[in-house]
Amino acid sequence: MQLSNDEIRRYSRHLILPEVGMAGQKKICSTSVLCIGAGGLGSPIAMYLAAAGVGKVGIVDFDTVDFSNLQRQILHTTADVGRPKAESAKETIQALNPGVEVVIHNTRLSSENAMDIIAQYDIVVDGTDNFPTRYLTNDACVLLKKPNVYGSIFRFDGQASVFAPHLGGPCYRCLYPEPPPPGMVPSCAEGGVLGVLPGIVGCIQATEILKLALGKGSSLIGRLLLFNALEMKFREVRLRRDPKCPLCGEKPTITGLIDYEQFCGIPAEPVVTSTSNPDEVTVQEMKRVLDDPKLGIKVIDVRDPDEYQICHVKGVDLIPLGSLPQRFTELDPNQTIYIHCKSGIRSMKALRFLREQGFKYLKNVKGGISAWSDEIDPSVPKY
Repeated sequence: MQLSNDEIRRYSRHLILPEVGMAGQKKICSTSVLCIGAGGLGSPIAMYLAAAGVGKVGIVDFDTVDFSNLQRQILHTTADVGRPKAESAKETIQALNPGVEVVIHNTRLSSENAMDIIAQYDIVVDGTDNFPTRYLTNDACVLLKKPNVYGSIFRFDGQASVFAPHLGGPCYRCLYPEPPPPGMVPSCAEGGVLGVLPGIVGCIQATEILKLALGKGSSLIGRLLLFNALEMKFREVRLRRDPKCPLCGEKPTITGLIDYEQFCGIPAEPVVTSTSNPDEVTVQEMKRVLDDPKLGIKVIDVRDPDEYQICHVKGVDLIPLGSLPQRFTELDPNQTIYIHCKSGIRSMKALRFLREQGFKYLKNVKGGISAWSDEIDPSVPKY
């Protein structure tokens, strides 16, 4: 391929680098990269790959843009709220560099479509935020012999690596043979994330992609880079390929894609019936007991104090989930207690903990304060 005069002007700062030059830029322009996720990590990755001239960028994302995304997902603007992220990402990328081919896959990556989608690209970059998709991405990349440029973020911490057994390194399963129990690791929606953190980790991932395309430098294959934004410190952990890894080891037992929701212990979507979960009540029922103190039902909020300051329901006491083991004696084990949090996940954990302590009359408020805002009081802000 030949670079046009416009391309030479656009990529001039690359062309004068001896490690890149005309030959290297042509490699970049002929490389195809699949970005799994167009959110916090996918935003800086896709934008810098487009700016660098990566010839084909694929975007896999089935979600829509939400106001809460805008704090970190710089592919999207306020005007994009409610739009599919893949479509918004394509517009942003092509506005930045019209010469980049952008292919959108407005779908959830699954065991049924992953092999077909990933096979179309040279390099895969993982910008996901859930364990089933991370294991799915890893397994498909290993089976197809594609480099998997990995990154993850949480609160103030990030990590990055490159998983590529076909290039001599380990895979994601070598580092994490088993997923954590469901609900053990909070999502960014539950735990929060510093807005600039995905920018830093995503730029590291984009850097690794360009180095792979160029065949230059020392990649993160065999290394896990850890970053703490509060301390502004990086540290590195050496990774080794596990000879007993069921996927990339000496005697692999995984030879095809599996059910990753089941592998990660996530229950299948329930069939909607008229029978409700006996451990759950609706926010309408929570309102009824708050309006009628004679019922003698106590309602507690198990979110963190910072969340309680953002919004709370009048008449509901705060006992954060983290302090419940020390404070559960403040509660009457013979009283009916309704428990709520932001969405119903942490409150269910609190319910199970209290049940282990001998509490019998417990109910989890389905949907938490988010549902309260949607269905009872819109003046309560959602976050």
